Amino acid sequence: MFIGRDPELAYLEELHASGRPEFFVLYGRRRVGKTELLQQFAQRHKAVYFLAAQQRDRDNLRAFRQAIVEGLGDELAATIDFPDWVTALSFLAERAGKERLTVVLDEFPYLCEAQKSVPSQLQRFWDMRGKKSSLLLVLCGSQVAFMETEVLSEKSPLFGRRTSQKRLEPLAPRDTLGFFPNWKLTDRVLAYSILGGMPAYLARFDDKLPLAENVLREMLRPEGFLFDEAQFLLRTELTNPATYNSILAAVARGAQRLNDIALEVGVDATTANKYLTVLRELELVEREVPLSDPDPLRSRRGSYRIADRFLQFHFRYLQPHLSLVHAGRGARVLEEFVAPDFPRLLDEARTEFILDHLARESADVLGEEVVETGRFPGVFVRAIGRTSRGNTVAAIVVPDGERELAPLEKELAELREAMGGEVKKLVYGLTARVDRPLEVELVPKGELL
Repeated sequence: MFIGRDPELAYLEELHASGRPEFFVLYGRRRVGKTELLQQFAQRHKAVYFLAAQQRDRDNLRAFRQAIVEGLGDELAATIDFPDWVTALSFLAERAGKERLTVVLDEFPYLCEAQKSVPSQLQRFWDMRGKKSSLLLVLCGSQVAFMETEVLSEKSPLFGRRTSQKRLEPLAPRDTLGFFPNWKLTDRVLAYSILGGMPAYLARFDDKLPLAENVLREMLRPEGFLFDEAQFLLRTELTNPATYNSILAAVARGAQRLNDIALEVGVDATTANKYLTVLRELELVEREVPLSDPDPLRSRRGSYRIADRFLQFHFRYLQPHLSLVHAGRGARVLEEFVAPDFPRLLDEARTEFILDHLARESADVLGEEVVETGRFPGVFVRAIGRTSRGNTVAAIVVPDGERELAPLEKELAELREAMGGEVKKLVYGLTARVDRPLEVELVPKGELL
């Protein structure tokens, strides 16, 4: 299934139709759907799509030659032995003439592992031939740190050559619901809470089976596709995964402040901050500061949380019970630790859906744009926002069976004192409808609820 990437496809189409030579850099975490996106796009146009492998440079050049033959039906290419990437790309620029041709180099870091000079070769090609051609050249990579430092940064030979770039993010909460047409809405939301927005993870769950059985099959047994995925991700991006593992485990256990995390891991605060900075750059961890704080960058009120739902699940439920899972006791882990926490997971996911709605759609209800959002640790108020006019938005969830409204009055008073301006109240609830998962109601001015 190809779900939720319409804006990205539309942008690629815009680049294709620009009438100019384009050098586009696409990157993002493994499993986020980069390859599927590019393949979907390439199928619509005259294109050469090449997926690099971890092999010698000469072998990659030979495989690229075969991709040209297959993509263009160009038998002449089969007779040419390209000595380098300048020659190979120049051949394509020449063969394209004035007709738009898309050339995709997927897993670009693998090319650079095999031949360190590849970025310099691409710089030479683009400066001499590419920027005068009809090519739409796409570089794609899954190693985020590599793409940002070796392709996009000022120290890269390719700096200043790209015409645009995009870091492909996980799917928004609402966009994940379409993966599970046979499940009721609450199970789809729970699946998001467990898997996050990574298309490859979402595609592993079979909605012909119960949600809990999918968790057991894919995550809570050593043979499961997602069992070791978190560790593979960390090994791909990080040179010293052990300390990062300990930090993520500490945050998953509830350590939120820098000093508390450092104490849990057994390192000093400066060291912990260094590791947390890397995790934040990879968007695996985020530091949250209350919207009311006047100096967010220097705030002492910042708290850390795992930003990725899948990693949160791994370090909260799987990592602490690895011995049981390896012993074939995954069903016990599911029964004793995971399933009893489904209400908590559903509540956390609901907050994610609310934050997404506040940022993307709440202007339709409020009549003004929400420019900042954040969580709020209330009984009733779960998230807050600030509008372009300086008003505060309180996103309210009424707890099941709750009749006492004194906590809500207290939370609203706290918001008025901290944020200033009018507090606009939005009441949220989950529906049973996939096309409208959240029910949203604007509380009339002057009314509490």
